[in-house]
Amino acid sequence: MTSEPASVLKTVGARLRELRLQSGRTQAQLSAATGISESTLSRLESGQRTPTLELLLALSGAHDVTIDDLVRAPADDDPRLDQRPFTRHGTTFIPLSREKGGLQAYKQILPGRTSTDVLEQRTHEGFDWFYVLSGRLRLVLGEHDMILGVGEVAEFDTRVPHAFGSAGPEPAEILSLFGHQGERIHVRASTVR
Repeated sequence: MTSEPASVLKTVGARLRELRLQSGRTQAQLSAATGISESTLSRLESGQRTPTLELLLALSGAHDVTIDDLVRAPADDDPRLDQRPFTRHGTTFIPLSREKGGLQAYKQILPGRTSTDVLEQRTHEGFDWFYVLSGRLRLVLGEHDMILGVGEVAEFDTRVPHAFGSAGPEPAEILSLFGHQGERIHVRASTVR
């Protein structure tokens, strides 16, 4: 029988990878921020290395979470989800799925923006899908610049340069799915000129 501490440590790698991907950082960027080598980060995320307290302290600081949040194990017998919101780059995320990797669902609240705010496109491995719940959302995807309204849906491969945020001074709320799966969904949006 696996001891509770061993089972908790087994989930740390997946949690570390999830937090890094949520922040949009590569292992090289996280290595530069923490001083932890890329190879150590890779072994931690894959579960091939047990994290020390020193590593957990550096990583919890880099991800702006407590050590408890890094090592918590979800209760398998309780169907309720831990919906504690967290904020990354001004956007509030409310988890709507369990934190076990794979496809993840979130409600996101994106703050209002001014017309001078710049959306910086990024790329990373994965797939993104979202549904606009309220407000207006600006999506810059490669050469396309679009505004999506309530009820509109977008999906794309995140290896395409992309950025999105509120289309104006009012916040926007979206339901988002991150992962490698998904079906193609048509985007109906107006192009910004």
